[in-house]
Amino acid sequence: MEYLILVLIGLLAAALGALIGIGGGVIIVPLLIFFGIDMEVLDRITPQTAVGTSSLVLIVIGLSAMMSYGRSNQLDKKNGTLFLIGIMPGAFVGSYASRLFTADSFNLYFGLFLMFLSTILILRNRIRPITLFQDDRYVKPHVDHMGEVHHYGFAPWIAVTSTFIVGFFTGLFGIGGGALMTPLMLIAFRMPASIAIGTSMMMVFFSGLAAASGHVLQGNVDYWYAAFILPAAFLGAKIGVWINQKFKSDSLVVVLRTVLMLLGIYMILQTIL
Repeated sequence: MEYLILVLIGLLAAALGALIGIGGGVIIVPLLIFFGIDMEVLDRITPQTAVGTSSLVLIVIGLSAMMSYGRSNQLDKKNGTLFLIGIMPGAFVGSYASRLFTADSFNLYFGLFLMFLSTILILRNRIRPITLFQDDRYVKPHVDHMGEVHHYGFAPWIAVTSTFIVGFFTGLFGIGGGALMTPLMLIAFRMPASIAIGTSMMMVFFSGLAAASGHVLQGNVDYWYAAFILPAAFLGAKIGVWINQKFKSDSLVVVLRTVLMLLGIYMILQTIL
């Protein structure tokens, strides 16, 4: 039973994560916590192993989706490389900060974080793009997979500083960075959704690599459980990319943000009751 649960976690998290560019860690971590600590079905899970194992799985999800989006010209490789300068060291530092969590404190802070992400997903289409971060000196044309030309650009120091903060939370919670990077690219950097989602999966891969390195060094990865999640996650990411390119993902975003809000409330209540 536990192995079937792990496979389903991998498929669901990767498909949804690749579909809207969040990576899937926001689904993997709370589900591992739920089935491991709350339901006691997965008997080797702690908050740290949930985060560490999720970080390892996100490498596979990010790589699978990044390759697919790259082939369809949905990656901004130049700006993506700039983001990595901030996000990778941030993720490594965050992975070590995660050791400060107890089970109760993790549930509380991660629950609040999930509610914050859900709110971002609710508001992201209602918030007008911010022009503050745009810098005409760096504006260049970018062509998406539909052949449409988009113009945007921003100062390197802003990109590095903001992505370091994103990277920190990536390593801290094992979320892969996409959950924060996608709204950041859409709202602050004014990137089109098609390119933002693909570029976000590039962030998921590399931030997952940095975060997982820190967690491996600390012994926070359950390789046996990861062995069941990883193949399912690789397939799930392919499915998510395929759905993204064939259908509109708005309805699934509604489902996802509702699930994140409910999971956040549930994890907070676990610390109170």
